[in-house]
Parts: sequence; C-alpha cells; structure tokens
Amino acid sequence: MDAERQAPAHRTRATCRACGESRLYRFLSLGPTALANAFLHSADQFVNEQVYPLDVYFCDTCSLVQLLEVINPDVLFRNYLYVTGTSDTIAAHNRESAHRLVESLRLEATDLVIEIASNDGSLLQCFQRQGVRTLGIEPATNIAEMARRNGIETINEFFRAALAPGVRASYGPAKVVLASNVLAHVDDPVGFLRGCRTLLDDSGLVVIEVPYLSDLLERLEYDTIYHEHLCYFSVGTLIRLCDAAELRIVRMEHAPVHGGSLRMYAGRRKGVSCHAESVVAWAARERGAGLADRSRYERFAGAVERSRTALVGLLEALTNGGSVVAGYGAPAKGNTLLNYCGLNTRLLPYTVDKSPLKVGLYTPGTHIPVLSVATLLDRRPDYVLILAWNFAEEIMRQQQAYRERGGRFIIPIPDAYLVDP
Repeated sequence: MDAERQAPAHRTRATCRACGESRLYRFLSLGPTALANAFLHSADQFVNEQVYPLDVYFCDTCSLVQLLEVINPDVLFRNYLYVTGTSDTIAAHNRESAHRLVESLRLEATDLVIEIASNDGSLLQCFQRQGVRTLGIEPATNIAEMARRNGIETINEFFRAALAPGVRASYGPAKVVLASNVLAHVDDPVGFLRGCRTLLDDSGLVVIEVPYLSDLLERLEYDTIYHEHLCYFSVGTLIRLCDAAELRIVRMEHAPVHGGSLRMYAGRRKGVSCHAESVVAWAARERGAGLADRSRYERFAGAVERSRTALVGLLEALTNGGSVVAGYGAPAKGNTLLNYCGLNTRLLPYTVDKSPLKVGLYTPGTHIPVLSVATLLDRRPDYVLILAWNFAEEIMRQQQAYRERGGRFIIPIPDAYLVDP
C-alpha cells in the first residue's frame, strides 16, 4: 500500500487490458476534464485544479472499449463522496438482488457473502437481514467507517488478486462474491476476476454488475464516461475476461439500473466446462449489431457532439428568455456532461443534491455550487436539469411539490427534452 501511495497521480497505458495488444483506436475525446468526484471546497481551490484527458479507445483485436489514462486509485477512491444508501431506486434494487440470491442458492447462516467495493454496506445489510454472514471490502476510508457503523464487518483495502488468499484463509470460502459497478474501475480486470475466483467456494458464484456498453451506445449515455470508469463492457468482452480468469459464465441478465446494466453470474462450479449457450448467443448478437466494428463507435461520437449542441442550445434559449435553470444531482456522470458541454453558472447557477457529503461543495471543472434539495422550493427555478437522469422518475416523484408550483424538468440524455407539466 505504501508503494501505491507513492505512485504518480496518473499514467498512460499503451496496450489493451483484455488482450495486451496495442491496436487501439481513439473514437471519442471529451476533452481535458477534472476528476468526476473531485469536488472543491472553496473558490481558492479553482486555480490549482487538475484536469486529465478523457479519451475513449476501441481495441481492434478484442473489441474492449476503454480509457488509457489511469489515475492512481488512492487519488480517486481513498476519500469518496458517492454513497449507495441515498437512493430509493438502488435500495429496491439491492433488496431484490439479495432476495433472489438467497433463494436461488439456498444460502444459510453459515454461508459467506463477500462484497467488493461494498460502499456503506447497504447491499450487505440486505443479506444480513436474511441471516446470512457477510464481509465487505471497501477502499474508501470514510465510507468503510460508515459501513462499520451500519454493522457490516469491512476490510478497508483495495481488492486485488494478492489480497484474496489472506481473506479466504481468515474468513473461509465464499458462496457469493459480489462486485457491483467496480470491475470497470480496475486497471487489471483479469487479475481482479482471478482474485474473485480465489475467494469462491467450489459451488459458489461471483455476481458482477457493470454498465452495459450496448445501452451506452444506443441511449447515447456518454456522461457515464469518466476517469473512474476505465472499461466499458459487452457480453463478448466479459466472456474473454472470464476465459483468462478461468471462470465460466452460467447466466447473464440485463437490468435497467444505472441506464442499463449487465448482471453476470460466473463460477468455477464442478462440471461447468463452458459458458452457457444463451451467453454465447448473446455475444453473437452483439457482433451482428456492430459492437466489434469501428464504424459503430464513429457514429456514436458524431451523435454525442450533436447531443451537446442541442442541450446547450436549449439552455441558452431558456436563459436568454429570462428563465432560471437549476440542476438536480451532483453525480459523477453529471460532471462529465457539465464539463463536455461547457456549462457554467450563467446557464446553471446551482445544482442540488441529497447527499450531505456534497452539499456546500463545488462541482469539479465547472465550479457550480451544490446546495440542498430544499433549495428548489425556496428559490423555485423555472426549470430543473436532471443530471442524475438514471433516477429521473424517483426524483420527479419526490419533487412533486416543486412540479405543482409550476416547475418543469429537463432530461439531458440522449437528446435534451422538456418533460410535460
């Protein structure tokens, strides 16, 4: 860990994470961008703010979509501001996920569920309530402490293959290893999956959720691209990574959460010698849809630029007409959108957020103040741009009082539009 802390703030890869080849094609550049969760505490910090290239590459050999700029994980994750427990949508998703796994695997009190990047322990609490033994592994020191206060035993470390043998020796093999929205964060996804395999019981499963590349392309979700997300996965690339890690995918599901996600079930079960036929067929459909072709990504890049032009044009027209537009949410994805679109306090004087960890701070790069949600009723802006659009239904439901007083919402993705009153 000491060596990692002494590593430079960032470095640039020259080869693909999945196949090791260097046939990498840049198809999208979102420009020099501040780190999406590096919120600022005061205006004094603006002048020294660091920015890094946010460029996206396609591997011509294996089709993995990825960033080549690698930010030191300590910079990104040791003190973290994203907390899973603040969203009703994620809470419902967690309860459903835990119930299904407990039922389908017949988990008992002696069985162990390990979650990697366990955040505040919200998901593991769902297993605890059903009498199952749990362990969290979480690198953010402040978030790990929250989890412990929530009753979740938590190891405050980055997970890597070298950590797995010691965890297994101390706690025993796991029936389930969970990793939600973390595989995209690691520079060595094959090593990460090998570590998961080490933790598993012979009949156990590793259950991984990742944002789905196909949804990103089809729905123009370019704002889900930021420095924490090093990789963007298709079923085909997950098959390749699991092959390298000696895992077999027994089931793949699509979930609507976070704008469209894949939920992968993989294991080293006895007698499982190949990936499920349905998974192999899914990968074949992806190839038919162009996910292995450069031209698909070039079309995506052109659509992203047109989307930016449309959103900025709408906000300019509203502001020039005398309307006030505020933001809702200060998510990482919102900061990519704000920076790429060049939005500032003239077009968006403030945004609001439910997380007390973000209220009172300034958004990275664009320096927009983050205020409490109560501000919407206090100031009554004419329009609210929902930056956390993946929770739009939840947000609009919670802000019904604002809506009843004449407020209107704007959804920015894929093409900006006004929600009917």
